[in-house]
Amino acid sequence: MRKLVAVFTLLLLSLLLKAQVNHQPQQRLKVFIDCSNTGCDYTFIKTEINIIDFFLDNQAADVHVLITEQSTGSGGSQYQLIFFGQNRFKNLSDTLHFNTDPNATDFEERDLLVKYIKLGLTPYIIKAGGGNDIAIEMKKAGGKKQDSINAVTKDPWNYWVFRVGANGHLSQDEIYKSSRVSSNLAANRVTEELKVGFETYGSIYTDSYNLEDSSGNKEKIVNKNKDYNFQHYLIKSIDDHWSYGYEAALSRNSFSNNKLRALFRTGIEYDIFPYKQVNTKFFTLSYTLDVRRNTYYDTTLYYKLEETLFGHGAEANISFNQKWGTIEFGMEYHNYFHDWKYLNLNVNGGVDIRITGGLSFNFYAYAELSRDQIYLLKAKADATVVLTRQRQIASAYNFFTQFGLSYRFGSKLNNFVNPRFD
Repeated sequence: MRKLVAVFTLLLLSLLLKAQVNHQPQQRLKVFIDCSNTGCDYTFIKTEINIIDFFLDNQAADVHVLITEQSTGSGGSQYQLIFFGQNRFKNLSDTLHFNTDPNATDFEERDLLVKYIKLGLTPYIIKAGGGNDIAIEMKKAGGKKQDSINAVTKDPWNYWVFRVGANGHLSQDEIYKSSRVSSNLAANRVTEELKVGFETYGSIYTDSYNLEDSSGNKEKIVNKNKDYNFQHYLIKSIDDHWSYGYEAALSRNSFSNNKLRALFRTGIEYDIFPYKQVNTKFFTLSYTLDVRRNTYYDTTLYYKLEETLFGHGAEANISFNQKWGTIEFGMEYHNYFHDWKYLNLNVNGGVDIRITGGLSFNFYAYAELSRDQIYLLKAKADATVVLTRQRQIASAYNFFTQFGLSYRFGSKLNNFVNPRFD
């Protein structure tokens, strides 16, 4: 009898424990949204997706969503969303792509981005036990007939995109007045095999200063600079790693003493990684040859009013955009053949890395060594010319840097949206 009671008790406890486990609430999916390469409307994302938990710590999340963006030839954008499964979902990862229309508004772009975030998170939400909260609709809007997914889209413009624009700027106070008028026109065609473009730009800058010395004498200084540029380029794909092309340009810039500059440059580029991986990583090396014909407004530092210059350049660019952060580095070198001391070397680099879940470090620096300012005026500039920036002044180098370290601690969860007094 005692054995029967013991068996019955064990069976009852087992049933009770099983019922308790079955009635435990499912754990919501923990997601970290990473928009380090592009801008995201986090408020909109949180309000449109409320069946998951948004985490501020990427290492504590179940899914790390890395969102990157590249410009397309039509003027729109191509987004790439990589879903890195972590912790209990470490064996589940996926990648989605979508393109936006070049005329799409910010509202339309963010709406499409949220749609693809939902699509990518669906398998994770289902595996986390939240499938009952998902609503799926798979029909074309308006009951339109579904086009074949394999149909070739015909473009009546043959992928040509045209842009025209004009803008102005005016600011003024009692002492200083600044105005700017500019216009631009461009025609570009971009496919996977060929990139070709024609662009023209013109701008007039006017600055005026009302100065008064200690004796009460007043003087008005007016500074006007003009900048015009026409450019044509063609880039041809060879394979997944190689490409070549050329650039031709005509320009005038009174600030830099260039009355007319004609440039022709051609070169070749190699990407160590396939070009299709540009959203996450690229490492390009390029070499170019160039010829320039310069005509100047006034005599240069080297007593020239016009000259023809031949030169060459090399450039390297590296970028890695992964879920641990972003690293970018670039270096460019150019010199003229007639005298190799006339050179320009610039380097730039930046990192934005999450060291731990809440600790991140960012750094950016740019440095340029300029020994090729052969176009500058010979005449010395007085204080007034320098301060009012009437023309470009010789400088052997320039440098810029910014850096920061941040640490966040406390709650890792933040699903709430509160726009009051924003």
